[in-house]
Amino acid sequence: MLKRGVLRSLKALANVNPTRKIGAVATIHQRSFSSWRRALPTTPIQRRNFASRAAVTRPERLLGFKTDGKYNIPESVVAKMDRKLILNPNHPLGVLWTVIQDYFRSQDPSCLFIAKEEGPIVTTYNNFDVLRVDKDHVSRSPSDTYYVNEETVLRTHTSAHQCKYMQQYPAVTSFLCAGDVYRRDEIDASHYPAFHQCEGVRLFSTSEKTPEEVKEDLQKTLEGLAAHLFNLKTGENTMRWLDEYFPFTEPSLELEIFYNDDWMEVLGCGVIHHEVLVNAGLDPEKVHGWAFGLGLERLAMVLFKIPDIRLFWSEDPRFLEQFTVDSFKEKTIFKPFSKYPPIMKDVSMWLPQDFSDNDFCEIIRDEGGDQVEKVELMDEFVHPKKQRKSKMFRVTWRDMSRTLTHEEVNEKHNTVLKRVVEELQVELR
Repeated sequence: MLKRGVLRSLKALANVNPTRKIGAVATIHQRSFSSWRRALPTTPIQRRNFASRAAVTRPERLLGFKTDGKYNIPESVVAKMDRKLILNPNHPLGVLWTVIQDYFRSQDPSCLFIAKEEGPIVTTYNNFDVLRVDKDHVSRSPSDTYYVNEETVLRTHTSAHQCKYMQQYPAVTSFLCAGDVYRRDEIDASHYPAFHQCEGVRLFSTSEKTPEEVKEDLQKTLEGLAAHLFNLKTGENTMRWLDEYFPFTEPSLELEIFYNDDWMEVLGCGVIHHEVLVNAGLDPEKVHGWAFGLGLERLAMVLFKIPDIRLFWSEDPRFLEQFTVDSFKEKTIFKPFSKYPPIMKDVSMWLPQDFSDNDFCEIIRDEGGDQVEKVELMDEFVHPKKQRKSKMFRVTWRDMSRTLTHEEVNEKHNTVLKRVVEELQVELR
């Protein structure tokens, strides 16, 4: 697989050990469960050329927002922006969103639920600055984030709306915000450029709870959510808390549950950082609270045993008709279609210094769409004399509804090769 460095960037900021092993669940990558971790980059912290080389067709405006030369959103991603999957009560993501709302409504009848009210285009200020993401952090790179213009992006997390609703305190003391989010990423069964997250916040007066009581309320509430979703009892044998790092919370925590005979990461959370409270116009001497984030697709993949993230975007009735509003209650298990044969294509190349795996994957996605099942890094080395770096990737083509022919795959593969040479300045081997 492509390098799984999701912990590296955040843990580099925190100066903690990035090698702690988290129990895997089936074939789903552990890193996918943390909404906040998913929203930050998967590559090590480093200075990078903040310009994506993959070419796209730029419209004059996108959903009313003027574009500029930094625009890097392919048409395939734009097409996802009006699907509104979580608003469909019969879609597995809509089912899960409803279940989460029901739980929080039972805990706090005044909780505000936000989904259709917020669109996916946000300012870099709300997506990064107010959440304490450094100006030169790699998550701001166009190789990681989709830009509409210099100051506007497709949200990389629903946390982009957090301060807006925190500003409404005390009229609003708790809220959940869910929606589609976007990130350039690798290609495999659990990663997709468009996915869905749920962000939750609860605020208290400092005269109402101590900081330790805020943390206790956070843990009790989220243990209850995990127990509700996975039919577990809370306790040391089924759940555990691990220290973590996120720039927007302090302290930061990670909840894992013991599920299917292994420990599985469910969500990231923490006590809201004082600077984030200030950025929301609140006085940390008077107000504090907690926040969490989780990825809906990854939990739905476990709950309904859906093996490939591409299926959530499928319009194939063989997928959609398996789910109803009662799927969570009835414990619906996805019944796979016939699996069509794959076609493998290898790409070996010498790389320029500023090469990004994400840019490479973006070109493949742009040409192959959902017919590309995964891209694996099979080999990499540095020439001992010339000090040139080489990588060899294996691209697996497999349509979910029909058998692909070698002729059609060859045509798209050749287009990919032409584009990576022209746009990424690689030299094929």
